[in-house]
Amino acid sequence: MIKNAILFSLFALYSFEISAQSGDCMLGIGGNDTETIIQVFQLSEEQIGKMEEWRAELALANKIYQDEIRQLFDTHPQSTDEELQALANKYRVLKDKVLDNAREYDIRMLKIFNPRQYDRYLELCASAQRVPYKVVPRPFTNKGPE
Repeated sequence: MIKNAILFSLFALYSFEISAQSGDCMLGIGGNDTETIIQVFQLSEEQIGKMEEWRAELALANKIYQDEIRQLFDTHPQSTDEELQALANKYRVLKDKVLDNAREYDIRMLKIFNPRQYDRYLELCASAQRVPYKVVPRPFTNKGPE
């Protein structure tokens, strides 16, 4: 019971940090703390496999944007207020693309949650005062965690 409370707290904190700017309740499957997601939602082997597959896809998709961000900061003029504002605007566009990718993959993951896992997600989002993604979880089966 205490372990679950600690895991809930860790997930809520992690979700809050990732989504602080957007207000969304993100799982953060592209992040470094997948073990927390696995434990908090008691993912099945099948779900863990899909999550790992999607993490790899997301990393590849975002590498392009991360390279563009690096190049932007390395090459963009930064001498005047106007140049800094232009840099900030260009950075914001790229950052939003990274967040959109993360959101897309989180939604994929939520769609393979069973109803009990999705209810736990909704509970954690509420406790973190974040807006959950609305998806229809897969029907509950005996294969999934309870």
